[in-house]
Amino acid sequence: MSFCKQYRADLLKVIESLDIGKVEAAIAWFRQARDENRQIFTCGNGGSASTASHFVTDLLKGASYGRARRFRIQALTDSLSTITAYANDVSYECVFAEQLRNFAVPGDLAMCISGSGNSPNVLAAARCARELGCRIITLTGRDGGKLGSMADLNICVGHPHMGRIEDAHFAICHMIGYAFMEGECVPAAE
Repeated sequence: MSFCKQYRADLLKVIESLDIGKVEAAIAWFRQARDENRQIFTCGNGGSASTASHFVTDLLKGASYGRARRFRIQALTDSLSTITAYANDVSYECVFAEQLRNFAVPGDLAMCISGSGNSPNVLAAARCARELGCRIITLTGRDGGKLGSMADLNICVGHPHMGRIEDAHFAICHMIGYAFMEGECVPAAE
């Protein structure tokens, strides 16, 4: 079998193994946060940072534009000057947690993404979110790492390959986002 065919076959197995019940629970939590006008935060490193940022774009535009109920969501990965200032002057570990301290209040929702489940700055964000009284959803891989046990809801992609973990995390984010873009009433064309 060619490399691409094998990759596809392995990825399909990973997607089939996702706990859809947990993804549906996450959708319900996002719906509740939106309906209660709660702030939502996302974070992650590397590929997970891109996933966190893309997910925010989907909810800010795709799931909010033209709708009466809108998402109040931000990616803690997107303020490069804030991240580099904290990383340079304090530590890289605190780059997300310190942002949460400025914005999060009890009842807000934090989604922390880490393929290994052991990224120190994502762990610090989850600890901070817990201290501030936020609900925590995590997207993890392999055995969930330390992050999985810190979550109120952990969606773990139990596979060793980082590429397939990240692929599945992206699919999970699209399931959540498109539940609001296509699963709920789409605004009528004017």
